[in-house]
Amino acid sequence: MARIHPTAIIDTTAKIGQTSTVGPYCIIGAGVVIGEECRLRAHVTIAGPTKIGDGNTFYPYSCIGHRSQDLKYEAEPTYLEIGDNNCFREFSTVHRATATGGVTRVGSRGNFLAYSHIAHDCVVGDDVVFSNNGTLAGHVVVGDHAVIGGLSGVHQFCRIGAHAIVGGCTKIVQDVPPFLIADGNPAEIRGVNHVGLERRGFSHDAIRELREAYKVIFRSNLNTTQGLESLRSQFPDSELVRYLADFIASSERGIVK
Repeated sequence: MARIHPTAIIDTTAKIGQTSTVGPYCIIGAGVVIGEECRLRAHVTIAGPTKIGDGNTFYPYSCIGHRSQDLKYEAEPTYLEIGDNNCFREFSTVHRATATGGVTRVGSRGNFLAYSHIAHDCVVGDDVVFSNNGTLAGHVVVGDHAVIGGLSGVHQFCRIGAHAIVGGCTKIVQDVPPFLIADGNPAEIRGVNHVGLERRGFSHDAIRELREAYKVIFRSNLNTTQGLESLRSQFPDSELVRYLADFIASSERGIVK
């Protein structure tokens, strides 16, 4: 049986894994499903419908699965899904989606520090880091291994590419392409996330190609369309450069430059 502190309040419809722990003064609402080996430290509130995987840790006053803050939301049935082995620190918040049947999704192995916020309808990948007060507005997509710096804000409908870094105190109002560093207010692309890519096992040749691609798009006199054509002709066999080019080409809000 799950270890549940006597002060916790748990709805009768909630399902909690047998090896999970619910600490003092936690509140778990209707429609919540929590997997195995999860730990709710204390004063955690989880509302449903929310499905949480295995091995997640929630620190005091984290608020998970509550209704969207979108003013259009009128209590339609919406959902939140969280993967495995995430850590949600103090006062972090994750909201359910807005439109009927919509889902906010968070992947696995993320580290969400104090006061970080994931709004309605966001899709967050695996192995991400949100520093303190890193916040997403609604409908934001964050790729795997991305890092959101402290006190930074991402505008609704923006995308943060895989392996990208958003620096602290940065305002993001357009897409941040994968593998790059965005910093400042207004945000600018500062270069390739060289150190992060090395730590994740990218080869020197792959990083060199990305650095060359970065120069074509961000440090040449070519416009974006011309730059993408140049990338595809210069690096026809590079899967990473192709991924970067496709991300930029598919942007609806434009990219941070």
